[in-house]
Amino acid sequence: MNREHVAKCREPRVDWQELTDLTQGRPFVVERVRLVGSGVAIEGQFEPPQLAQLSVDDQVFVAAFVRSHGSIKEMERTFGVSYPTVKSRLNRIAEQLEFVDTDPAPSGADVVDRLRRGEISAEEALAELEKSR
Repeated sequence: MNREHVAKCREPRVDWQELTDLTQGRPFVVERVRLVGSGVAIEGQFEPPQLAQLSVDDQVFVAAFVRSHGSIKEMERTFGVSYPTVKSRLNRIAEQLEFVDTDPAPSGADVVDRLRRGEISAEEALAELEKSR
């Protein structure tokens, strides 16, 4: 990294597009976070959110998709592309993102608690415990 880039990074505000340009798509870690107006700084190793790790073009595309309430027709109009192009790009972006399991398997303790309360049978408890392995 040359001095010009280092100087830019020390400026009070560096936007994600500039950071993405500097990293050229390579993985990076944020090591210092400063809370604006409080003087508090936190140092460590923090991975940026998944969406921030996307290219700037993909971030714009995702933001447009959310703003259009997921309307592929609206995306076709906005970007002047066909339905298959929108779907292909969404699929490519989705492959880059790890999805959070919104319905995680219950813990063993949760299953036992439900069994004790009589909410599930012993067979159901065993099945849930086997499934969570």
